[in-house]
Amino acid sequence: MSLPTRHFDALIIGAGGAGLNAALQLASADLRVAVVSKVFPTRSHTVAAQGGVNAALANVLPDSWHWHMFDTVKGSDYLGDQDAIEFMCREAIPTVYELEHAGVPFSRLDDGKIYQRAFGGQSQNFGGDQAARTCAAADRTGHAILHTLYQQNIRARTHFFDEFFALDLVRDAEGVVCGALVLEIETGEPLLIESKATLLATGGCGQVFRTTSNAHINTGDGMAMALRAGVPLMDMEFFQFHPTGIAGKGMLITEGTRGEGGYLINKDGERFMERYAPRAKDLASRDVVSRAIVTEVKEGRGCGEHGDHVMLKLDHLGESVISKRLPGIRESSKIFAGVDPVVEPIPVFPTAHYAMGGIPTDRFGRVAMPAGQGSEEVVAGLYAAGECACASVHGANRLGGNSLLDILVFGRLAGKDIIDFVRENPYQRTADSASLDQAMGRLTRWDKQDDGVPVAQMRADFRKCMEDHAGVFRTEEVMQEGFERLCELRERLPEVRLSDHSKVFNTARIEALELENMMDVGFAIATSALHRQESRGAHSRPDYPDRDDQAWLKHSLYSKDGDRMDYKPVRTKPLTVESFPPKERVY
Repeated sequence: MSLPTRHFDALIIGAGGAGLNAALQLASADLRVAVVSKVFPTRSHTVAAQGGVNAALANVLPDSWHWHMFDTVKGSDYLGDQDAIEFMCREAIPTVYELEHAGVPFSRLDDGKIYQRAFGGQSQNFGGDQAARTCAAADRTGHAILHTLYQQNIRARTHFFDEFFALDLVRDAEGVVCGALVLEIETGEPLLIESKATLLATGGCGQVFRTTSNAHINTGDGMAMALRAGVPLMDMEFFQFHPTGIAGKGMLITEGTRGEGGYLINKDGERFMERYAPRAKDLASRDVVSRAIVTEVKEGRGCGEHGDHVMLKLDHLGESVISKRLPGIRESSKIFAGVDPVVEPIPVFPTAHYAMGGIPTDRFGRVAMPAGQGSEEVVAGLYAAGECACASVHGANRLGGNSLLDILVFGRLAGKDIIDFVRENPYQRTADSASLDQAMGRLTRWDKQDDGVPVAQMRADFRKCMEDHAGVFRTEEVMQEGFERLCELRERLPEVRLSDHSKVFNTARIEALELENMMDVGFAIATSALHRQESRGAHSRPDYPDRDDQAWLKHSLYSKDGDRMDYKPVRTKPLTVESFPPKERVY
């Protein structure tokens, strides 16, 4: 098959914080780097991150990376790998300063230092008083970081393929990943990009749920590409529902609102979080707050005509604080909820927000596959970073402010490791024709023009099934019913057809390809959740209400072939300090 082909030292798929930070390391080392993004880079979902990035700078209150590490291990419900967590928390401090020097306009204290706000699950002195660790640029931190990284990449002459959709990874005759087949959205024409190393940085998969804080582009593309390449996905049952999405809409209301002093109330005006987290209250970890809100609604204390949400109260903060620290939240509330938080509370309810699981990697961003007898094998030349990856720093529940940190630290480190890999492997491999044909098959399958099920209908049915059967609370009966429904939908997927077969800017074709990706990822979430018979972090099962460290202190691995499940141990040994053994997780 003759295809137009481009060659680069490194290919990065995704232009969010992880992809751009990796690209910056590569371009600065004079490597030829290509960044493929299905949207213009500054529209990547990192731009929507609001609250901030964690680093123990101690600008507001005393702090230590070791305390940050403890909070992250505890927040993960002890499922996070402690070596990776220690590394991330230590690297947080130089990473934030590097961003500052690159031009990120952080909010400032009166003494000129970076402003830090309180966030949920953050403490001083290993579980003591509330910490102020989250470095913020008002409530638009992701926006500030993403624009800065993009500008620095332009300066470094990174080559961008804007509005190109990645179809699949391709391999050479020996089975080594050597690039990807991509589709130019403008022309509808495929392009083969061959590279010595490939980094998946495609972000999350929140669109698998009907109500989500995630952008329309978050369809799990990189995760699905990895699955089709035979790489399992790790810990996919752990999906975080952010406690404060705008009720009925899902748009995010940052945890920073509570960090600034906002609090939740039920229909009786009661600050109900005191009942669920007596010490941390509204700044308990996200899984705890989400379950509390759902419980309040289920027990009849919800607000509004249908009693289906609670209220987030900010008016006591005053207009000056809200305008200075939370300007974006005020704007979003007016647009999407029709309320001005300066004068009335915001209606909120949990919204699908973040995948703790993803493509399994080591702390250098290298994709790591199980290789029998408990060992792992690095997949040569294949990397992943950001929300699509799982270095396992979040475990069963991510703390707010650690997501931006994750993508920046591991994106940067993946870039540095790729530099070494390319120098040690300087010769370009050539894509095998069978691998190319398989990748092209994803595209040509949608050329069929007979009658069938519309993409939009299948997408709506799938997302409703995921929301109804894999939400905040899960039981065997509900999840089994959902899995069977997903199997029915998967059987009907070959019947789905496009009505528009044009090539130029055919976004319907992109949505069809995204649907396939979402369904693969949805099965990873549903299957992993059905098998884990305990409650841990974001995975809450009333039929198995307790955490079971004896049987389930292990990572799950889902493979697409036969919906197969496997498991591997949690790495409980840190790099330089004593391990934090599992104990009861209370706030």
